[in-house]
Amino acid sequence: MARHISDLEVRDWRPERLPDLTGKIHFITGGNSGLGLETAKMLAEKNADIIIAARNPDKAEQAAEIVRPLGTGFVETAALDLASLDSVRACAEDMRARFPELDSIINNAGIMQTPQLETADGFELQFGTNHLGHFLLNALMVDMLEARAGRIVVVSSIAHKYGQLNFDDLMHRDGYTPTKAYTQSKLANLMYAFELDRTLAASGSKVTAYACHPGYSNTNLQSTGPRSFWRPLYKILNPLLAQDAARGAIPTVLAAAGEEAKRGAYYGPQGMSEARGRVSDALVAGRALDENAAARLWRESETLIGMRWPQPAVA
Repeated sequence: MARHISDLEVRDWRPERLPDLTGKIHFITGGNSGLGLETAKMLAEKNADIIIAARNPDKAEQAAEIVRPLGTGFVETAALDLASLDSVRACAEDMRARFPELDSIINNAGIMQTPQLETADGFELQFGTNHLGHFLLNALMVDMLEARAGRIVVVSSIAHKYGQLNFDDLMHRDGYTPTKAYTQSKLANLMYAFELDRTLAASGSKVTAYACHPGYSNTNLQSTGPRSFWRPLYKILNPLLAQDAARGAIPTVLAAAGEEAKRGAYYGPQGMSEARGRVSDALVAGRALDENAAARLWRESETLIGMRWPQPAVA
């Protein structure tokens, strides 16, 4: 059964509540379009510095040109393909050279209901992109957040409620369906966010972790991934039920920079079964709170990326 796990004490959080963010540096995966671009715009309007990470450098720069006039902060770009661990490593090395300290890493980029495909490293595409790519990225860059007591934000989905972790076949090589793989990846996102915050707290790190979801938001997720009957169905449903990407990005902005945000929490829209509307604490499926399964997911993820999470250097 799904339940709330924290109390925001704000029933309708809005970006207007943000403080001035001058000097704060926010790194956003998939910041070139949709939710990521809207997140960048809202943070930039409060004078934050923004790094837009995307697979396509031209699209990243086009997005940067949209964001730059909105505030006084700088807007830079970074090349990042989450479906390639080599690309993730190269991006982290580039960021370390250019921006040794960050205030947030926003795990926004994602794909949905794709055909059965693999990443460059042989992982199922949705699990590899949505979870493993971000898992490695955060592991490589978490120390850059330490000096600023920064945040890691993980964007999950209401679809996590339908997900199941298949530890015997995380790559869904047997009986693959696009929806089953997607919901597993979104459940993994949420369980990872909670386990990440527990791990950081236990280690004495100053870094904190937060989770959020955008409800049912009208983005290119519904047009670039799904095939068969899903794509025409979304063309009908989006205009009727979906909220725009700007509304969908509000939970991410809260998690990344809201003073009211509480570590280890999960935020999202509250109307129409969490599909849209005012933003506050979101419902978490019971299976997402299984700490034993989350710890196992963490260990499996470390094995798959070939790296153990670093212990923070804390005073």
